[in-house]
Amino acid sequence: MKWLFRTFFKTLRVILGPILLLRERLTAPEGARRAPEAQANVDRQCRDLALYQFKTCPFCIKVRQEMRRLALNIELRDAQHDAANRAALAKGGGKTSVPCLWIRDERGNERWMYESGDIVAYLRERFAA
Repeated sequence: MKWLFRTFFKTLRVILGPILLLRERLTAPEGARRAPEAQANVDRQCRDLALYQFKTCPFCIKVRQEMRRLALNIELRDAQHDAANRAALAKGGGKTSVPCLWIRDERGNERWMYESGDIVAYLRERFAA
């Protein structure tokens, strides 16, 4: 019975995944426009952020769309197909659910933020004009 559920959900992901990615591409928002100096400052701040994600996760898509809207160059780390990223997520954040935003502050302390709504709110608060 367990294999039946796994097969069903795997098939569902195979069918819906490309549809979700196409929708993401077609509805991609235009990025915020900043002065070159301001964008360079934002890019420097984004070096201390990374998004652990699955490519077809709807909640990850939501966060990536907000990143585009805010013109943020945050590193994307695939936690689905990259075992090292998945292990780093489990070790650092304590669980392997996505999306997860890794944040390093100016003192070098790390913070792991898991909920897509919380991540979007954090990005808006920190980077919205």
